[in-house]
Amino acid sequence: MTLSATPPPDVISQTENTMVLSMGPQHPSTHGVLQIVLEIDSENVVKADPEIGYLHTGIEKSAEGLFWTQAQTVIERMDYLAPSSNALCYALAVERLLGITDRIPQRAQTIRVLTAELTRIASHCVWLGTHGIDLGAISVFFYCFDLRENILDLQEATGGARMHPNYVRVGGLNGDLPEGLLARLDALIEKIPGRLRELRGLLQANPIFQDRTIDIGTLSPEEAVQWNVTGPSLRASGIAYDVRKAFPYCGYETYDFDVPTRTEGDAYARFLVRLDEMDQSIRLIEQARRRLDTPGPVMIDDPKVALPPKETIALSMEALIHHFKLISEGFRVPPGDVYHSVESPRGELGYYIVSNGENKPYRIRTRPPSLYNLQALKGIAPGNLIADLVVMIGSLDPVFGEVDR
Repeated sequence: MTLSATPPPDVISQTENTMVLSMGPQHPSTHGVLQIVLEIDSENVVKADPEIGYLHTGIEKSAEGLFWTQAQTVIERMDYLAPSSNALCYALAVERLLGITDRIPQRAQTIRVLTAELTRIASHCVWLGTHGIDLGAISVFFYCFDLRENILDLQEATGGARMHPNYVRVGGLNGDLPEGLLARLDALIEKIPGRLRELRGLLQANPIFQDRTIDIGTLSPEEAVQWNVTGPSLRASGIAYDVRKAFPYCGYETYDFDVPTRTEGDAYARFLVRLDEMDQSIRLIEQARRRLDTPGPVMIDDPKVALPPKETIALSMEALIHHFKLISEGFRVPPGDVYHSVESPRGELGYYIVSNGENKPYRIRTRPPSLYNLQALKGIAPGNLIADLVVMIGSLDPVFGEVDR
């Protein structure tokens, strides 16, 4: 069978004065592998149908064939710009099934908040840097990626890997923060506010950037709800829904932060909301940093779930047996099902997980914010220019690892 990128006849019906144009999936401004089948009249968009699936990895099915702890390895790769958000959401869901949510150490909860907010800033840096390139603002990319590199350095120090550290684990964390990391964190906390001011100075009042984004891709509050949009794209339309406030987790209810919103609902509003979110993330990071002065455990004290400390394996036969059993068989989760969500950089990320009492998940179903946000493109694209599609795609910030899965 020959594969063709030509859309089937029923995807878009061409009229006498329009033509069908395929944008992507290898177009750099589609932020990955998105194909948009366009019906255009001159340079005006009449219809836009996103075609997805080019990056399909079967992550959910792969996870169902792995132990509960192993599944987290592939789940982190779903949203590859915010792996810690994926890992946290999955761990929280499994912990609810295990009934150990209230037993997670406080220090582990604080570090989870810290990593989640650092990940949010790093993800928004990728969004802003690439969004700037889409519009010809090349310098912004270097400013953003310099800051992101600093965050990935800390991520590598905690988990051993820059992109997918696998640091958040069911029951807590894979070890405490390494020696010297808090001093590096303090230096980063001092740097971030100044860098965010520089980014605002480069773009916020830039007349070219404003001309390209203001009144482009306007999404009304009613339309945003109808399309199931969440995250900054929803809050830019005036709806202050944030999972951290609506359904707090990891002690977010004990932190002082605001939920930025705008009412315009256009690409420029989505840009402003994400910048404001980065300001709120640094507020949360500063509060979490102050709590880290108090030492404590970072993993649940339960040998049936958590690996014993390595220094005890050579001294205790019981510790060695628990270690062997967890590595070779994993742990079993009581039968049941649960849905848990977190506020990822793109919106509400949720996992619906079913256990049949075995050492592997029976079913894992993801609620990926990028998928639902992207479908709004069908509603906001008509009436705009082809060049405006680049702006609208970037303003929605989709990541196709979680769109296609």
